[in-house]
Amino acid sequence: MGFADDHLIPLIDTGLGNSAYLVDLGDGRALAADASRDLRALRTAAEQRGLTVAFAADTHLHADFLTGALQLAADDGATVLASAAGHRTFSHTALADNDEVDLGGLTLRALATPGHTDEHLSFLLLDGAQELGVFTGGSLIVGSAARTDLLGADRAEELARAQYQSLQRLARLPDATAVWPTHGAGSFCSAPPGAERTTTIGAQKQANALLAAPDEEMFVRELLGSLGSYPAYFDRLAETNRRGPALFATAPSLPTLSPAAVRTLLGQDAQIVDVRPMPDFAAGHMPGAVSIPLRDQFATWLGWLLPDDAPLVFVTTPGQDVTELTWQALKIGYERLTGHLTMGAWLADGGKQETVELVKADRIGNRPVLDVRQHAERTAGRIPGAVGIELGELTARADEAPSDAVVHCGHGERAMTAASLLQPAGHHGLAVLTGGPDDWAKATGCPLQEGE
Repeated sequence: MGFADDHLIPLIDTGLGNSAYLVDLGDGRALAADASRDLRALRTAAEQRGLTVAFAADTHLHADFLTGALQLAADDGATVLASAAGHRTFSHTALADNDEVDLGGLTLRALATPGHTDEHLSFLLLDGAQELGVFTGGSLIVGSAARTDLLGADRAEELARAQYQSLQRLARLPDATAVWPTHGAGSFCSAPPGAERTTTIGAQKQANALLAAPDEEMFVRELLGSLGSYPAYFDRLAETNRRGPALFATAPSLPTLSPAAVRTLLGQDAQIVDVRPMPDFAAGHMPGAVSIPLRDQFATWLGWLLPDDAPLVFVTTPGQDVTELTWQALKIGYERLTGHLTMGAWLADGGKQETVELVKADRIGNRPVLDVRQHAERTAGRIPGAVGIELGELTARADEAPSDAVVHCGHGERAMTAASLLQPAGHHGLAVLTGGPDDWAKATGCPLQEGE
């Protein structure tokens, strides 16, 4: 077995599409790379190996999750390693290009690789002169390079050109060098679909279309042309990471609330988030509640659709993992988590409810259809005549949604979220498709429409 098999432990967040890494340094200490504020998986992996985290390296000011480096510094005494150009306001070892850190046998070398962000570093792990692997963060990723528009559309081209130079630099590493990216499939930082989370320099030279671009101009056109929308919360987390997120003295918890307490909170502009499965929400939900089912993608849609400064009340069903709910919210900067209650408790106290109709694909008939999937999904295949509005844009474009529409996505969860946003905006008679466009094509025998 090589080093990666023996000593490198990927920690995958499938919801955000990211990977953190725990490196066993061989002496009871460990390096954590791009650790999230949700340290549960990292803690478990470290405990299983009897490791204490001695170093916590961040490749860049993350936009899609809060860093766990400060918590590791507070709890384990870890030394935080990060770019000097990031101007973080908390204690850390500020690194510039080619600076090296002795890990006790292994060496970590900082490589300036701007593009995804201005201050982006990759970290090359060395055993003497041998390049073991490189933590590439949001520079070189499996099959692509991360997006360059997070600092504003006006800087996207400039940063794409910097990204080109960064990838060319990384491509000069030996072909056998392992590549350990942060962003992977499922990330809105422009990672393509696919099962592979790690790769090698040589493999990317063969398979990465951006590395194969004949020149900088083609690279820039291809990268900028691949950019879709991204969650609204991306615009605020980098600054929180620069200042450093709040620390936890004890494990966070989410209390149970009484209906009376919830009514008081509603008077204080609290937002109700219903995390139950889609059919439960359809059968009956609190008026004004937003449906965001608790699943891998919960944090993405919470952060895309709701403000981070409103008190949040969660409607749960018995048996749901409230701890998971809490950490998914906290890792993207939602601190005002007031508590949760069940729909049964609400109804038993005289609370009102609303419903949403569920329809199967063969029952749509001539009703108007609203498709809330991402643009790339619609381009790949859509129901002819459907109105397309991405879920993340729906609140601002609610007046464009057709009346009495059947709302759909790929399976139904996003469609129910859309219906829950449209109901308070005055849209009634909505229905949600229990399935997606492929189910419609199968039920009707009609082909999906492809292309722009």
